[in-house]
Amino acid sequence: MFDAEGNLLYVGKAKNLKNRLSSYFRSTGLSVKTAAMMQKVIDVQVTVTFTENEALILESNLIKDHKPRYNILLRDSKSYPFIHIDDSHEFPRLSFYRGDRSAPGKYFGPYPGVTAIRETLSLLQKVLPVRQCDDVFFSNRSRPCLQYQIKRCSGPCVGLVSEENYAKDIELAAMFLQGKDERLNTMLQRNMETASKNLKFEEAAGWRDRINALRRVQSHQSITSGHSDIDIITVASLHGKVCVEVTFIRGGRHSGSNGHYPTVPLEFSESEILAAFIAQYYHRRPAPKEIIIGVKLDEQSDLESWLTAQSERKVVITNSVRGHRRDWLDMAQLNVTERVKRHMSEAQSVQKRLQALSDVFQLNETLNRIECFDISHTMGEQTVASCVVFTEQGITKQDYRRYNITNITPGDDYAAMRQAIQRRYKRVLKEEGKLPDILLIDGGKGQLSSAAEIMHELQITEVLLVGVAKGEGRKPGLETLFVEGQSVGIKLAANSPAMHLVQQIRDEAHRFAITGHRARRGKAQTQSVLQEIPGIGAKRRQALLKHFGGLQGIQQAGVKDLNKVNGINADLAEKIYHYLKK
Repeated sequence: MFDAEGNLLYVGKAKNLKNRLSSYFRSTGLSVKTAAMMQKVIDVQVTVTFTENEALILESNLIKDHKPRYNILLRDSKSYPFIHIDDSHEFPRLSFYRGDRSAPGKYFGPYPGVTAIRETLSLLQKVLPVRQCDDVFFSNRSRPCLQYQIKRCSGPCVGLVSEENYAKDIELAAMFLQGKDERLNTMLQRNMETASKNLKFEEAAGWRDRINALRRVQSHQSITSGHSDIDIITVASLHGKVCVEVTFIRGGRHSGSNGHYPTVPLEFSESEILAAFIAQYYHRRPAPKEIIIGVKLDEQSDLESWLTAQSERKVVITNSVRGHRRDWLDMAQLNVTERVKRHMSEAQSVQKRLQALSDVFQLNETLNRIECFDISHTMGEQTVASCVVFTEQGITKQDYRRYNITNITPGDDYAAMRQAIQRRYKRVLKEEGKLPDILLIDGGKGQLSSAAEIMHELQITEVLLVGVAKGEGRKPGLETLFVEGQSVGIKLAANSPAMHLVQQIRDEAHRFAITGHRARRGKAQTQSVLQEIPGIGAKRRQALLKHFGGLQGIQQAGVKDLNKVNGINADLAEKIYHYLKK
């Protein structure tokens, strides 16, 4: 459905197109949302699909691509992480994985976040000593690492375990990740008894220790029942704000939950919200065998069919559950209700702090957007600038930006700040993006002057520039705020909501800058100068390093010496020699 300007207002699907469209063109009985929308609808366009599943997929795609005003919109987040067993290696590795799952091996999950992954891998290490190190670390060991010393790895890197025995540990690890604790416990006991009968008492003691570790893990898992993989989806609303929570049950264990706050125009029923959420949420992520919801859906069977086709296995959606499933659902419903209350409370707190900061600078209008810059480097090297954004919704990470600073005198923070601000707002002006109401600069008058110089060059005059100078001993709460054009700084009370807001934004800018700097520094430390030479790929680089015993040997070699390396012809040897002598 389109308005007079050709803007897409709404996307929907229907088994019976005539009945569905007729329901919109009534003089009475329309909901407030539908009536408001129909006042703007000028044109209706129709696409016919062969099946209901195709219609559901098309609807989801159009909503994601065009974000129609009168559809429920779920902000698309990054994919959830999995635990991956790479069985292409002779000694498979357990690792954190996020992506399209195209790499070979087995995947377990998804998990609600990185923390849940780390906890699971840590628990697994206590029960089964399977390696979690990367292949580079693994292939360059000449003696066992610390993980072997504390009995959390069996030392396959140096041949301390056979492939056959290691494969058994991998099989047991897969059972653990699938929630088959009872079967795993039985197999561990059987292995212990077999080793004991064969008079291999040290081996038996090892199996005994694993059984004890597994029991401790099971005793720490307080929310466990059955062996199911289930997603529980609940919804709650408060004062027009809607929260949908997904609770993860993996292998019968409660593995955490995530809250989502979809954009819901005007009024929608819980059933409509859940149906729209499920269609968008599972569009590009796998669904478990069972999804439990709080209310019955009008198109439940259609969604089940679509999810079954997407996942290539039977997927069931149910809202009528008993026993421990009912307990899980009740707990999830309680949590989503509390989550939306907390969210609204935090939103009110944000408004209060924004108003307090507005009062400090005697602004006539409410603050809608604040941006903050910070610079991070080590002795002037690998300088990175960060820009973080704070809006009425709080921290707005999708608008964050980092800038790798180049072509300045090392350690010149003023030049770094000028470059970062110029790059940021030159692009904002070019793309007609949003300018902040206040621009915070982490630094004193010098940093503030550098920022003001660039803003004046760009002829941006409507943004208030404020420097945040650290107090005595760099203690929080003692900061001084310097407003561009004013000689006297402003000191706020340590318990002021405005000061708390400034500190939060400044600290977030610092965190974001130093994270980017560390990543850049780490990359520079691990990157070989050979990677910069055109024509030198991974195989040739490895051949050179192996032949000369390291980069120092390559740098000391002549053209004829380089030409002796397999894969290095005379022209390439000449190129390498001159590049390294620059």
